[in-house]
Amino acid sequence: MSDPWLTIVGIGEDGVAGLSPASQAALDAAEVILAPPRHLSLIPETDAECIAWPVPFADGLDILDGLRGRTTVVLASGDPFWFGAGSVIARRYASAEWRALPGPSCFSLAAATLGWPLEDTVCHGLHAAPFARLRRDLASGLRLIATLRNGPAVADLCAYLTEQGFGSAEVTVLERLGHPDARRTTARADALTGDFTHPLVAAIAVTDGPALPRATGLPDDTFAHDGQITKRPIRAMTLSTLAPKPHEHLWDIGGGSGSIALEWLLAHPTTTATSVEPRPDRAARIRANADTLGVAFRLTVIEGSAPDALTDLTKPDAIFIGGGLSQPLLDAALSQGTRLVANAVTLEGEALLSTAAATHGGTLMRLDISTSAPLGPKRGWKAAYPVVQWSVP
Repeated sequence: MSDPWLTIVGIGEDGVAGLSPASQAALDAAEVILAPPRHLSLIPETDAECIAWPVPFADGLDILDGLRGRTTVVLASGDPFWFGAGSVIARRYASAEWRALPGPSCFSLAAATLGWPLEDTVCHGLHAAPFARLRRDLASGLRLIATLRNGPAVADLCAYLTEQGFGSAEVTVLERLGHPDARRTTARADALTGDFTHPLVAAIAVTDGPALPRATGLPDDTFAHDGQITKRPIRAMTLSTLAPKPHEHLWDIGGGSGSIALEWLLAHPTTTATSVEPRPDRAARIRANADTLGVAFRLTVIEGSAPDALTDLTKPDAIFIGGGLSQPLLDAALSQGTRLVANAVTLEGEALLSTAAATHGGTLMRLDISTSAPLGPKRGWKAAYPVVQWSVP
């Protein structure tokens, strides 16, 4: 087998001084070096053709295609396969065409600087992602390390943490990790000031704040809604029945506030969902809730009525029907051949589900929830509308 024409080399802020012998040998043998301008500035003069990786990133892949057959090195920061370019390049080319020689990642360097155990530290790549990706992991006692787009993003991060109720978090900004001129600045999120220079990472030690519970059935006020929401106790039981698993895709039909789809997405970082909602105002609210919880990149919102809106969607692993229940909708959902959970509060909906259970089997449950409420000078039980739930494997 011939040697690969493409080598992905991880380089740090100390340039070639920090390269392994194998990485240095790959650089010396290169006919072409393709890298962002900052990385090209970290290497000495060379006989290789040096090409600056353009913006947007995808344009550089087209350039790389044209270099096939020439001995080429792509320079990337640290470990190219930890929030880096490595995985994108690897998906594009056969495994025999490339090899990777990683360096220490910025996360490893940050953990070593702070004395944090990396296996207990949550790592995020926020150089091209919203700060809301942090929301699920903000809880007292947790430590997080995040890459940031640029120096001014530090102030934006601290403002986000403060707005979310985590202003007391200790934020350490680490600039130019691995370089002799590396700098470290630490302060509370609500008090950190200064000018910072890229490249940098932010390390966050959370001390207090309104953490999101890990159990299903988040408080109703977690979601913006107009009253059309699957209430917390019913939502908890519904999510338990839907049973989200890694890499699974959900159809949430009749999204309302999107609470079912959003909790599905919060269950695991690889789950995805499509929410179908006929009202544009509610569809917009679902998107806003997804933005707030940092899961919008895994959610598709379709404005339309089911079953007509169910064409050309990503095939589901589970389906939830929370609104617009009808026989055509049930038929369309059943035709997908996957697990299905449907909730009904009307007598007509209950009749549909009862007939479906008699025909297709599955489990039929009636969920009655009552809460205490004033009754004259004392208290009594106030019943919510009962919910009939049908689930079929």
